[in-house]
Amino acid sequence: MNGAVIFDPLLPWPALGALAALTLLLVGLALWRGLPGWWLRALAGAALIAALSGPALRNEERQPLSDIVIAVVDDSASQTLSDRADQTAATLDALRDRIAARPNTELRVVRVADAPEDAGTQLMTALSEALADAPRGRIAGIVMLTDGRLHDAARAPDLPAPAHVLLSGREGDWDRRLVVRNAPAFAILGEEVELTLRVEDMGAAPATAGSVPLTISVDGGEPMRFDVPLGRDIRLPVSLPHGGMNVLQFATPQAEGELTPRNNESVVQINGVRDRLRVLLVSGEPYAGERTWRNLLKSDPSVDLVHFTILRPPEKQDGVPVEELSLIAFPTRELFIEKIDEFDLIVFDRYRRRGILPSEYFANVARYVEEGGAVLVTAGPEYAGVDSIYRSPLGFVLPGMPSARVVERAFRPELTDLGARHPVTSGLADPWLAPDGDPLAPEWGRWFRQVEIDPTQSATIALTGPGDRPLLALDRVGEGRVALLASDQVWLWGRGYDGGGPQLDLLRRLAHWMMKEPELEEEALWAEPSGRTMRIVRRSLSEEIGPVTVTGPDGSETQVPLEETEPGRFEALWGAPRMGLYRLSEGAQSAVIALGPAAPREFEETIASGAPLQEIVGATRGGIVPMEDGLPRLRDVRAGRPAAGRGWIGLTPRGAYRTLDLTVTPLLPAWLWLLLAATLMIGAWLREARR
Repeated sequence: MNGAVIFDPLLPWPALGALAALTLLLVGLALWRGLPGWWLRALAGAALIAALSGPALRNEERQPLSDIVIAVVDDSASQTLSDRADQTAATLDALRDRIAARPNTELRVVRVADAPEDAGTQLMTALSEALADAPRGRIAGIVMLTDGRLHDAARAPDLPAPAHVLLSGREGDWDRRLVVRNAPAFAILGEEVELTLRVEDMGAAPATAGSVPLTISVDGGEPMRFDVPLGRDIRLPVSLPHGGMNVLQFATPQAEGELTPRNNESVVQINGVRDRLRVLLVSGEPYAGERTWRNLLKSDPSVDLVHFTILRPPEKQDGVPVEELSLIAFPTRELFIEKIDEFDLIVFDRYRRRGILPSEYFANVARYVEEGGAVLVTAGPEYAGVDSIYRSPLGFVLPGMPSARVVERAFRPELTDLGARHPVTSGLADPWLAPDGDPLAPEWGRWFRQVEIDPTQSATIALTGPGDRPLLALDRVGEGRVALLASDQVWLWGRGYDGGGPQLDLLRRLAHWMMKEPELEEEALWAEPSGRTMRIVRRSLSEEIGPVTVTGPDGSETQVPLEETEPGRFEALWGAPRMGLYRLSEGAQSAVIALGPAAPREFEETIASGAPLQEIVGATRGGIVPMEDGLPRLRDVRAGRPAAGRGWIGLTPRGAYRTLDLTVTPLLPAWLWLLLAATLMIGAWLREARR
């Protein structure tokens, strides 16, 4: 039982204060006048004020509650280095024994594992959650068993009791790490980007030579070896070898005695993009669809377009002044001899041979294709005639030979089986939005003219016209690509005639496939990472493919079967056992993908240190003690006093309790207070009356 006097005033305390001041004034007046009963008057006033203040005796029946000590145990990956896990386990056992020996004290253990998405050690987050589950008035102390490498120090809560750190690790620990700074997410092909590397030693590192070996590999290829200075920034100029994702891996070998090799390598993924795509468009003559290609290419901000339209042949003589014929002369030699290799694509739109371009120019265009260029021919009736562009040296690389026949009747273009799988035309047959309204068009609009061609053996026919005649032929010649659209009426789709068709998608995909955009390769293998899971995607013109071989960072191989999700596209979801660099292969296709960083966040800094926790611990006047010195003694300290010293750490007893029963009894009943005051007042009157 615990007793205490409490007050339940009948009047507000300011009113009682005013009444007490008035009583003192009256008693002072009586004393000044020499009245002998002044002291009785004072006692009577005090009795009235006491009665109005409602004094009572409160008795509580209490049940003592135990003090709580929170132990936050770091079980993150960095705690697995050396013998830190054993150190921590032994120290935790010793702490349990010490707490068990203290009266009325309990230990609550909170364990902290690696946070998802490579977020590192969230020590303060776990501590905040533990404090939320425990009454603050019962917490006597906080003990953190960790290597000090946390990644959420900014989330430190307001601590109600002394906090201490028992630091794992050894004084002689050291480690070597590789750091890549300022790595860009993308870079322009053909232009150098600069990476900054640094190989440095941390902790009690032994004296070594001034340089260490460094290997660099691109897309999992054969590594190149260099010697680099230790502890200095190295600026490395890099030029990406291809478009799309480029994976660069940097590594330095493990040194004897260092804590871990997990931070001795780094993977950088840089997306290679083209600065500008340069396209040369040559229109042979004006016609209704002559601006189709121009409008398409000009609408793409990544394309630089050079466009010439030949309005009249050079042999035509009708007396028109030369200065009125053209604003710009057709620079044939400059375009087709001197600067042809600067173009990513050359488009001949209904072009016929008129003597403007000599045969050696066409031969140079054919050479340009074989060495990696791209040529697209949009054919009209002129392609079937004697002045066809096919009847030039360029014909040796074109995917279709004209039969001299032009079919002029209504037809709807249709996808072939290969066309349904080819990235240029796959999905075009799905419902699409017509250009003249909201409804989804059920079928494509009609065309009315097609040039009959005999495709080459290596050509891929993606679209056909009437009688299954090849309409769109695609082919690879040497290092380059060629395409032939055997009709000049694709513009009807753009005008919405007969419902229109997917003109924009078809022509844009066709142009970008010819310019070798990675996402439009018909034979491709890649992976899309998400945490430790990767979506493996294989695109192929074949109807069946084999399983993908996945080679992990440790050299282990896994066969992953894929399922066809749509024509020409095969996919599978695969969960990787660990972060790191993975190599994928299927047939002639291969890819490299990095899941997470090569060196997880837990291994960026591996030397145990109490510095990241110094401010948090210092605010509670706690201490940081190395585990290798043994568990310090536990002492009781008052709140606000120093809570750590040589060989000891302090806990603050809280004395918390639970109230089981409560009784409140007035000191005197109201009538007795009134009787007492009246008696004193009468006594004062009688004493003064006898005077």
